[in-house]
Amino acid sequence: METWEFGQAVRRWRDRVTPETVGVPVGGRRRATGLRREELAALAGISMDYLTRLEQGRATSPSAQVMESLSRALRLSDVEREHLFRLAGQAPPGPDAVSARVTPSVQRLLDRLANTPVAVYDAAWNLIVANAPYDALMGETTSWRGIERNGVWRNLAGPGNRTVHTPQEQAEFEAGLVADLRLTAAKYPADRRLKDLVRELGAQSPRFVELWESAETRPPQDRSRHKTIDHPGVGHITLDCDILIVAGDDLRIMVYTAEPGSDDAERLALAIVLGTQTLIE
Repeated sequence: METWEFGQAVRRWRDRVTPETVGVPVGGRRRATGLRREELAALAGISMDYLTRLEQGRATSPSAQVMESLSRALRLSDVEREHLFRLAGQAPPGPDAVSARVTPSVQRLLDRLANTPVAVYDAAWNLIVANAPYDALMGETTSWRGIERNGVWRNLAGPGNRTVHTPQEQAEFEAGLVADLRLTAAKYPADRRLKDLVRELGAQSPRFVELWESAETRPPQDRSRHKTIDHPGVGHITLDCDILIVAGDDLRIMVYTAEPGSDDAERLALAIVLGTQTLIE
């Protein structure tokens, strides 16, 4: 890895990204128009200490996930993203691997939904990015690391989420997640990270083993449905949850909305205000 050149490139790209472009609040006096180091670290979901070591050439083996996160946070073009991977001594992930790439066009879509709870998952249900309204609604996600960012793990072996399900709904939801993951595994048989995920899920969740061994391959359920969220500060909020598939990049964009003027819309707005205030404090 060309550590000095890698760090120089990251610093150069950081300096050109204005806070307004990426939705970072601007307060007080700033010496430069670009992102501060702590702001880029937060956007990329890595620690400021690790970003500092990357920029100073003291960290030499960033993972593909870290580089994808930096590429997204820095709004790199496809050519620049490939250059970042090359500077790290790696080839960009090919079509035989599950992609975590958020393209500029998808990022522009997310920018236009900045006030709506939105989360983006890859084809293996690893959380790529969630915006501030999503964290305000569903709970903070920026501290999640490794398998904690996987939706299948969170629902079958981990702490779950704020969605209210009946036992039957929960069983159907779990079966749908595992069936979708099985389709992804069949589509990307050479993806080592995906194989490791399936192995780890099998070691941690008997329910996953049961569903995986059933070999059920039913089509995914209707991706537009109502969900009730149990928010700690607002109570129950019933919302529409739509999962939009970005076919070319195999991403899942999860969007929560409420009928305008409804009580649920008011509760959602309050949850976002309460949550974003907590995140800023």
